Parts: sequence; structure tokens; C-alpha cells
Amino acid sequence: MPIDEKPSRNEDEYFAKLDAELIKEQRARLDQMRSKSERAAHYMKCPKCGADLEEKEFHHVKVDTCPECKGMWFDAGEVDMLKYVDRNAIGRFVGSLFGHKP
Repeated sequence: MPIDEKPSRNEDEYFAKLDAELIKEQRARLDQMRSKSERAAHYMKCPKCGADLEEKEFHHVKVDTCPECKGMWFDAGEVDMLKYVDRNAIGRFVGSLFGHKP
């Protein structure tokens, strides 16, 4: 069989399919890497101004606070923890959130 002979149509289809699969896998890997780096860039960042959040604990409830815009955020389940704060201590809890001394 001569070397300069054209490949068959089946060979062309095979390599085109193989290339398409490799490109698809590479694209999926790149998308996953982009997604991870994007999530890491937003971790513990203020959704309002983008500053680094600080985690503070008030009466066993953790609150993420922004030192720049003074925003406060609760993670999932943390608001539910408020029902375990003593009813008499709710005023002190809210006051401590805003930095007021009892």
C-alpha cells in the first residue's frame, strides 16, 4: 500500500470523532477549573462591596460582618439558632450585633 494514499472515509470520521471527544473533555476540565477559581475568589467576600468578611460570634451564633460597609450576613441555619438565644437576652444579642454595650 503506497504511503501517499488518502485515508479512508472511516479513518477521517474516527479521528474527527476522537478529536471532538478530546476537545469536549478538555472544555469540561477548563470549565470546572474556572468554576473552582471563581468560587474561591468569592469565598468570605462581602456581597455588597467585595471586602473580606470577618466572622464574629454573638451568643453562640456566628455572623459574617463586613468591616467596610458594616453589612451582616448569616449562613444557612444560623438564623434558626436565634430561637435558642434566651428571650431575655435577645435585646442584648441584637445590641451586641450592632456594637452597643448593655
